Amino acid sequence: MRAITLISTTLWAVTGCSGPTVVNTDEPRPTDPADTVATPELPPVNNTHLANAFDYVAHPNDQAAYYFTTPSGRWQCAILPRVMAGCQSARGALGIADAPDTVPDGAGGEATPNAIVIEPAGDSHFAVLDQPGFTMVGGPANDLPFNRTLIVARFRCNVQEETGVSCLSEESGKGFTFSADGYLPQYTEVPVDAP
Repeated sequence: MRAITLISTTLWAVTGCSGPTVVNTDEPRPTDPADTVATPELPPVNNTHLANAFDYVAHPNDQAAYYFTTPSGRWQCAILPRVMAGCQSARGALGIADAPDTVPDGAGGEATPNAIVIEPAGDSHFAVLDQPGFTMVGGPANDLPFNRTLIVARFRCNVQEETGVSCLSEESGKGFTFSADGYLPQYTEVPVDAP
């Protein structure tokens, strides 16, 4: 019995100390390539006042899209997943103090803008959208109440009585805030303590 214990201890010591052979060639140690895609810094956001996205979904051309109007009914807005978010006037002309008179249209010319847009990448901008644009066909879309945030497919939009409509691309960290009084190329979050 003592011989078996001595053999077992010896085998354990030999096998416990053995392992793969390490060869040092003085070459630098290989490293994994670093992730070179920088994550954008998002403005402060909160998820305190979320709207139920199910209340805003429609399926034009068998694709989900999320439409809303402002409580005043003046603006028609939408989040088109993975494509864009934005708003247009329900009355035709934008009527925003800081809006440009013309912007490039899809035909290589200039036209009066009828929408404000944020895409997954890039800055927010005024644009010319073909009809229906951000208007829900067969609508009207439901109102997005003041101080509620609709979040869909890395876009978020809200409506606030003091600041107006605001939308953000969570991919780029860029967005817009606008009202009839003006336009800012940045997102404005609903305050946590908003009613």
